Amino acid sequence: ISRSRLLQPLTEETLPLTRRSLVIGGGVAGIQAALDLADNGFDVVLVERAPSIGGTMAQLDKTFPTMDCSI
Repeated sequence: ISRSRLLQPLTEETLPLTRRSLVIGGGVAGIQAALDLADNGFDVVLVERAPSIGGTMAQLDKTFPTMDCSI
């Protein structure tokens, strides 16, 4: 703690903002994050490793065809 007296204050920098974003994961949360970012004016790239988006929720209609599940 005594060494903190010798520290110099940090300088404040202004950096340019690039309004592009990368969302990794095409599950429900990733899709929603991409939509929210796009609504706020960002160019969005959504990356998913599987051949389709939706994550686990996209498979629930096969597991629970009547949508009678307790999730």
